Amino acid sequence: MLQLILLAAVAAVALFQLYAVLGRRMGRQPEDRAVRPEPAGPLRRPAVPLTTEAPATEEAPEGLAAVRARDSGFDAQVFLANVRSAYRTIVTAYAAGDREALAPLLGPDVLKAFEAGIAEREAAGRQESVDMPHPPRSDVEHAEVDGDLARISVRFLGELTQTQKGGAEDELRVFERRTAEVWTFEKDLTDRNAAWRLVGVDVAEA
Repeated sequence: MLQLILLAAVAAVALFQLYAVLGRRMGRQPEDRAVRPEPAGPLRRPAVPLTTEAPATEEAPEGLAAVRARDSGFDAQVFLANVRSAYRTIVTAYAAGDREALAPLLGPDVLKAFEAGIAEREAAGRQESVDMPHPPRSDVEHAEVDGDLARISVRFLGELTQTQKGGAEDELRVFERRTAEVWTFEKDLTDRNAAWRLVGVDVAEA
């Protein structure tokens, strides 16, 4: 019984840490700028968009080759294009509280963390929306094959405008943010129809 209690406690701590990254801050924001409430004036946007691709880190090619050896249809550039699209979908769906859009893209633990964040926001009467003016910059940090599972970690640098309203103060707040995160995607190599799912999120240096 004691062992079960300890295991449950460890799982709760791990899930809380994941939720702290995903649900509250959506990653590290080195540049959070509140742009409303203000009397007037348009939202300021970065003048230069981020580059959408960057080369893989030195340790990644061997891991990518291992993935390709098990999955002959794997293409790293197609993968990056797909996860950039998934990044936008996941971030905007989380802000909108769209559980249906999130479910097929997330692993079980990440889905629980997102659902917890959405539920807390709804209970507080807060609403959010996110606008991403440019695709995020993305590069492969790490890739590996572990048994029948392929995992690839991608570093994302993004720019977004986050709008919040409701809550105790019931005011409109708009922030421009730069986010820096490492997202880990996983795929079951034994299932030809399996999709890559987000299974982990860590903060990264901008």
